[in-house]
Order: sequence, then structure tokens, then C-alpha cells
Amino acid sequence: MKSIKTSILLVLTVLLLTPAILFAGGKKEEVKNELEIFSWWTAGGEAEGLEAMREIFEAKYPDVEFINATVAGGAGVNAKAVLKTRMQGGDPPDSFQVHAGHELIDTWVVAGKMEPITFIFKENNFLNAYPKDVIDIISYKGEIYSVPVNIHRSNVLWYNKQIFADAGITPPDSLESFFAAAEKLSGKGIIPLALAEAWTNSHLFESVLLGALGPGKYKGLWNGGTAWDDPGVIAAVEAFINILDYVNSDFSALAWEAAAQYVIDGKAAMYIMGDWAEGYFKSKGLTPGKEFGWAPSPGTAGSFLMLSDSFGLPRGAPNRENAIKWLTVCGSKEGQDAFNPKKGSIPSRTDGNKSLYDAYLKSAMDDWTSNTIVPSVMHGAAASEGWMEDYNNIITILIVEKNVDQAVKAFLKAAAKNLK
Repeated sequence: MKSIKTSILLVLTVLLLTPAILFAGGKKEEVKNELEIFSWWTAGGEAEGLEAMREIFEAKYPDVEFINATVAGGAGVNAKAVLKTRMQGGDPPDSFQVHAGHELIDTWVVAGKMEPITFIFKENNFLNAYPKDVIDIISYKGEIYSVPVNIHRSNVLWYNKQIFADAGITPPDSLESFFAAAEKLSGKGIIPLALAEAWTNSHLFESVLLGALGPGKYKGLWNGGTAWDDPGVIAAVEAFINILDYVNSDFSALAWEAAAQYVIDGKAAMYIMGDWAEGYFKSKGLTPGKEFGWAPSPGTAGSFLMLSDSFGLPRGAPNRENAIKWLTVCGSKEGQDAFNPKKGSIPSRTDGNKSLYDAYLKSAMDDWTSNTIVPSVMHGAAASEGWMEDYNNIITILIVEKNVDQAVKAFLKAAAKNLK
């Protein structure tokens, strides 16, 4: 009798557990095959570039659902805040856009939040396709941590060719010639220089710094080799304050692409912005060299102020294998030649198909191999994110106070804190 009861209990137990087992098995089968990519590419040119690379990925992996998680805001100012919340909360995307260099390494690699991806470079022979200087920028303690998809140039002056022709002026090659052109344009009722939201002010200032200091002293600002009370820094701060007299009064309310639109519409003559602006111009139907022209920002000829967008592999990525597939596409010649012509950037690889690129991008490719390369601070290549935040805050106060001594003292204090 006892054995019969025991048998009945065993049967009942199996019957009770079976639905749970089946349900658990069902849940496992329902796990989606996804890839979530996090970026701030929402404007014209950059969105099209990402879509081109997405199409390549989906053709290779049609069974993977591609989730394009974007957060609008130039230079990633909004996206970085959202990403920080997710990363610290244990909810990383499968891969995310980040500026190569200190922005990635000091923020996420040192904190142990990223996986090294040297194996991807070795398995796909990427090590031979990237310049050593680029490999160094994306490496930490002998391991590679991101795949750079492009090279951007920060120090570009874009200009409306019709306005310049009508005014009888040429692209200014120095701060002195910039102010002479600005005076002439102002006299004709044209805004000399377009400007936009806060990060574009910091972007402008790094070009002014480079123009005043030259590449050697500029690089020294970020490693302690140049003091922030150097006469060249003081001259740059003074020039920046004077430049503000020639920009649109509504700059603080504009997104970066809205300022670019001012140049398209003929409301402003010039814009100092990275070459993603070219992607925006082309997305609006303009042809490089026809409606708009370009030149190094005043005083920076021969210097290439660089930054690079890259993607890495977060620890705990929900779809790690799919993230590896994505990173492989990002690093491929096919992926970069699809992405960069639309984005308004050049490939970080050395074997890009030059015939696919327009007149501006061909010139950028040539300059990349012949100019002195210097890192952008505003876009994460030159300094840590904390250093960049201090830099941005000083520029914000400088725009309001226009106090040279106050700004120089603040830079000295920030350098002492961040260069320890």
C-alpha cells in the first residue's frame, strides 16, 4: 500500500512539474535573435551612412533583427548620458558608438565594462589594414577595444561659394584674414560665421587653439607639454571672444545641422565644423565644390585635427555573437566603403576604394596621409571625458563672461586636476 501511494505521489509530481518544464523550454525557444546598436546618428548624412552599413549586415545575417537605437544630439551629448545610465545599470546595448581614444578607454575600458576585441582584428586580418597610429589610439595595455569605422576632420571651414564670389573674398587662411573677411560680410548684412549649440562652441575653440598654437604646442596642452597660460593660449581666447561678434545671435538655440542650413540658405557665409557637415550638405542635394567649398580652419593648414567613431563590445552584451558579427562588418572594407561616402568621412582602413569618394573626401584622404595629425578634444581623442567636460564648462562661462584672465586660470586649474 505504501509503495502504491509513493508511486501515485511520483506521478502527480511529474504531472505538476511538466507544464513548468514545458513553459521554461518554450521561453528558451522564444528568445529573439537580435542586435541592438546604440548611436547618435540621426541627422542627414550620418543616418544614411548607418543605414548603408545596416543593409550590408542584414544581407549577411537576414535572421538577425537589427534594432537601431539612436538618441538625437550632436557629438553624442544626449546619447552619452543615456548610455551611462544603461551601462551602470547593467543594461548595455550589444554595441555602441563611441569616439575612439580617451573617451572610450578612460570611461569604459579602465572601468572594466568592455571586452578586448583583438581577436576580431586577428581573425579578419584587420591589423594590416589599419595605420599603426590608429591601432595605438584604440588600444589599452596591449589589447584592442574598438573598431573605428571612419576618420573625421574637425578643423574644416565650410563656405557658401556664391556669397564668397559676390563679396569678392577667398577662404581665410589666418585669423587676421578671417576678421577682414568677417568685416566685409557684416557690411553686406550677411552673418560671417554660423554657430550652434554648446558643443559646437567648444568645437570651434579647439580649431582656434590649433590655429594660434600650431600642432606641436596644441598637442602639448593635453599631455602637460604646453602650459595653459602660454601666450598662444591667451591669443586664442582673445580671438575666440572677438569671433563671437560675427556669429548669429540665436546660436545657443540651434542644433548643429540648423547652423549648417544657414550656410545652405545663404543666411551665413561660413561654418567651422567637422566633415560630417559635408554629409549633411549632400543630403540636402548640394554638390561639393559647386554650392559649397571648404578649406582648413584659419591658421591650421597642414594640420589634420582628427577624431574617429568606433564601436566596441560591452561586457554582458545580451547578443554577444551578433555584436561580433556587427564589429566584423564595421571593420571590413565593404562596410567602410558603404558607410563613409554618405557620412562625410574617410575610411580608417588604408585600402578604401578612392573612386567611391567625392572631391572633398578625396582631398581629406590626401591630407590624412600628408598632414600633421592632431587629436580632437571635443570628440574624445585628446583627453579623458572628465577633462573634456571641464573644457566645455570653461568655454560655456567664457561665452557669457568674455573674461580672458578668468578663462586662462580655469584652464590651468583643470589641467592640474586632469593631468595628474
